[in-house]
Amino acid sequence: MNEFVNRCRILNKLGRLIILSGPSGVGKSTVRDIVLEKSPVPLKLSVSATTRPPRGKERHGVDYYFFSDEQFQETRRQNGFVECKEVFGRNVWYGTLRSEVESHLAAGQWVMLEIDVDGTADVVAQYPDAITVFIAPPSLEVLENRLRSRGTETDEAVRNRLSRAQYEMERSGFYRYRIVNEDLNTAVKEFCHIISQEVLTGEKND
Repeated sequence: MNEFVNRCRILNKLGRLIILSGPSGVGKSTVRDIVLEKSPVPLKLSVSATTRPPRGKERHGVDYYFFSDEQFQETRRQNGFVECKEVFGRNVWYGTLRSEVESHLAAGQWVMLEIDVDGTADVVAQYPDAITVFIAPPSLEVLENRLRSRGTETDEAVRNRLSRAQYEMERSGFYRYRIVNEDLNTAVKEFCHIISQEVLTGEKND
């Protein structure tokens, strides 16, 4: 456990970190948005940094922190990310800012990260008390149907997403909780119940 976490624990100010993952097309962003509204405790969504340009009405510091390549790599060198990765083939970087996470935790807030399984492993190594939640599809066949029903994916893109989904599902065994998103309302209720149980567990341990 890192020095920051220990220091906040001593001051009795530490918030909680929730990590949400799941393959593309599983509906995790929809689940996330509803849980952020209905959570039994106030939740903050961590804003990620990226080197890609803004799209549409995206705003710096609200949707993403938009960094130049030089800014991003300098932040990496200074250990300013709790996790980051390059999207190969697109020359774009994404990362979770350490300052973004630790400012919320230091204020006693619950903060949610939406990252992949590799990033989760990196974060859990630094914050072992993180509440990890993996959203899974009922099956890969169901996921494929959802991806194709969008009407925005080429066959190659669908194949790539399914391959990545299988990779993530095979490596999701270390997550504390797993929710199968067969029904949106049920998935949201399960997620909120998880948060409630973690609140009770935290109170018992205080």
